[in-house]
Amino acid sequence: MAATFASLSRNPTSHIGAERGSGSSRDDLDRTTADGPVTGRARVLVTGATGYIGGRLVPELLAAGYDVRVLARHPDRVASRDWSGEVEVVAGDATSRDDLHRALDGVDVAYYLIHALGAGPGFAERDRSTARGFAVVAREIGVGRVVYLGGLYPDGERLSPHLESRREVERILLDGGAPTLVLRAAVILGSGSASFEMMRYLTERLPAMVAPRWINNRIQPVAVRDVLRYLVAAASIPATVSRGFDIGGPEVLTYREMMQRYAAVAGLRPRLIRAVPVLTPGLASHWVGLVTPVPPGIARPLVGSLVHEVVAQEHDIKTYVPDPPEGLIDFDTAVELALARIHDLDVRTSWVSASTPGAPSDPLPEDPDWAGGSLLVDDRSSEVDTTSEALWTVIEGIGGAHGWYSWRLGWAARGLMDRLFGGPGLRRGRRHPDRLAPGDALDWWRVETVDPGRLLRLRAEMRLPGLAWLELSIEGGPDERPTFRQRAIFSPRGLPGQLYWWAIRPFHGIVFGGMQRNIARAAEQQSRRRRP
Repeated sequence: MAATFASLSRNPTSHIGAERGSGSSRDDLDRTTADGPVTGRARVLVTGATGYIGGRLVPELLAAGYDVRVLARHPDRVASRDWSGEVEVVAGDATSRDDLHRALDGVDVAYYLIHALGAGPGFAERDRSTARGFAVVAREIGVGRVVYLGGLYPDGERLSPHLESRREVERILLDGGAPTLVLRAAVILGSGSASFEMMRYLTERLPAMVAPRWINNRIQPVAVRDVLRYLVAAASIPATVSRGFDIGGPEVLTYREMMQRYAAVAGLRPRLIRAVPVLTPGLASHWVGLVTPVPPGIARPLVGSLVHEVVAQEHDIKTYVPDPPEGLIDFDTAVELALARIHDLDVRTSWVSASTPGAPSDPLPEDPDWAGGSLLVDDRSSEVDTTSEALWTVIEGIGGAHGWYSWRLGWAARGLMDRLFGGPGLRRGRRHPDRLAPGDALDWWRVETVDPGRLLRLRAEMRLPGLAWLELSIEGGPDERPTFRQRAIFSPRGLPGQLYWWAIRPFHGIVFGGMQRNIARAAEQQSRRRRP
């Protein structure tokens, strides 16, 4: 595989803007408004900038010379991105009319990259309401262009709830009054994509499998780099063009063929796949949830969409965005590029970048006006014979492949139980093996706060009858032995929450006590190895 990676000739994603060949500087880009093109620097708004596509689109727009503004519910998560210093951040929510007015004011092009994927019952209504609000404000302000990345769907069929919601959002935006360009994509091939990761783990972990009938349906996958190229180019398409476009890669494959081709590129033996008619999308999503890191709540809409054959019916986008001279990226090359990113620990965004819908986000346990009722706390601290630097290295490296420094069987059993009830379990892992940033997924936790050398606060996204945090902090001066403090904080939801806390209370000594001791021991061992 190393020889394969070294032989790749495609430009990296960060050069997509240059591949457009516009030759424009930041001062002479054409602005697209509802009244036509205007000379001057164009300003674009990106919603969903901390998500999988949005997080990759922002640097491409910057490289293409656009002024970029992002709308973010949690600006601290934007601050952890490499491009954060080059964009304007508007703190707000796309469901708020006032926030949308502030975000869209003075914007030439607005990217709508919001989907309630995995939000559970009611996701379609949330998608519908948010899209309507966005369309109304975009029309009132006079935004020159709205760009939406939707789903590729067949005509004349009863669609899955997920694809039907994508189609409905498309219609709302196209009918909203502002010039709108919709790009419809099927499976997006790229490191960190939910569809790609689902296929990757199914193929790697199951040399033989029983699969639903949709394994033989035809799909037209598209490389994430081609998706980004289309999205960047959409900003300069004339405002008179207001319609949807199907986009796809150069090949049409069945899901079975995609898995076999992935296995060949990854150096695996051909997979033994038997299709049966008895696995419903619901059952299949639970099966996917057990085998892959993708939880059932997200696997269900993805699997539900695969019951349709999704093949581009037209390639009209080529009129406005010509194919590159070397052609669109084929399936094997897209997989090679994705595996190279994974191998080099350079996965820039992932499907887990976005918060799990319904998980607690805003309240912090130290807020004086925190409205969660009484807090139950397991608080432990100890002086550690090491340096603060060595202790922080261990703390920041917790989770993922490094584990949780305590009762492995207990953590594994709790993770499996969480997945059975639709939670993320322990399989999301980490974005990077050694570094954490706010917003990162960390197994069943979400990184809420990182104060390097001092504090790591994690918020639980597992299925719980309440809200939970885990705080790991370092106290003491630079010339003192550090004190390692560990707090498990729980805000119970009614009687079930109280019963849950006291039911697991006898295990705290094993789980949290073991974690406290083993993290300290690991830091001390690291210090001893560093001493001459």
